[in-house]
Amino acid sequence: MNYKKMMSIGLSAALSLSLLTACGGNNSAGNSREKQVVIYSNADEEAVTAMKNALDGNGYEGKYIFQTYGTSELGGKLLAEGTNLEADLVTMSTFYLQSAQEQNSMFLPLDFEVNTLTEVPDYTAPITSQEGAIILNTELMASEGLPTPTSLKDLADPIYAGQVAVTDIQSSSTAWLLIQALVDAYGDDGAQEVLSGIYDNCGAHIETSGSGPLKLCRAGEVAIGFGLRHQAVADKAEGLPIDYVDPAEGNFSLTESVAVLDKGESTNPLAMEMAQCIIENGREELLQTYPNPLYEGETADPANQSANPSVFDEPLTFELFQAHQQLSESAKG
Repeated sequence: MNYKKMMSIGLSAALSLSLLTACGGNNSAGNSREKQVVIYSNADEEAVTAMKNALDGNGYEGKYIFQTYGTSELGGKLLAEGTNLEADLVTMSTFYLQSAQEQNSMFLPLDFEVNTLTEVPDYTAPITSQEGAIILNTELMASEGLPTPTSLKDLADPIYAGQVAVTDIQSSSTAWLLIQALVDAYGDDGAQEVLSGIYDNCGAHIETSGSGPLKLCRAGEVAIGFGLRHQAVADKAEGLPIDYVDPAEGNFSLTESVAVLDKGESTNPLAMEMAQCIIENGREELLQTYPNPLYEGETADPANQSANPSVFDEPLTFELFQAHQQLSESAKG
């Protein structure tokens, strides 16, 4: 290597070191990152978009980092990490938030009004209510000559063998909407029997993602799925060969809520502001996708509301979720 080249490399290294020292001496970039609110969420794409639109439209653009996780993964983090969680703000299945609060006392009481139609814990404000439904690929149903199911129990009929997709409750809470309906209608033993028949018809199509069955119906790989009702409604409205059936056992629902981490003196003050912003400015857009009214004064298009809205007769807790996970595993045989 010649002398000039060595000098050039040396000067470049010295300049780089000088810039690094300058950055280290001026912590404005670091502080800016620290002030960003870290948001963890299990929400699907439509809800994330609505929440970001609410934040960006009200002065918070660039002031947060949004990270999404599967329900089981984020739930595990909440229970295991407590206030050590990196997030300042979370949106998550309400039953998981309640269990995490009971175990870790990790959320602050919300300091803004939450005028919900039903009473909720003071550290949560619901953002969505999601219902389950039977999803159909109308073209495949016709070409295969399959009768339209009217109940979840119908999905265990051998006539549908190889034509059904559902979600595994081990990885997605969407499956809990199915299992709640079966347990409510048929009891634990009856639910396990029906679920076993459904799993037999699914074969390899017990999906890990809540949207998995709908995607398989869209692709024409199966004729029938169980998934989130609002997603099937949207597909049908867009002209896809998708339809949906509100099952006779009921359209059970799960809410997802926002909560603010209690990190003592390290609590990011913007987190509470953003939680309030999401509720006060995001619900209008959220209602377009998730039509169940949650707050006083909200209304929904009757055409988008399910035929059989139902509520499980026990409080939805993580312990009940685990019991139904075990029921599901037993049904797999």
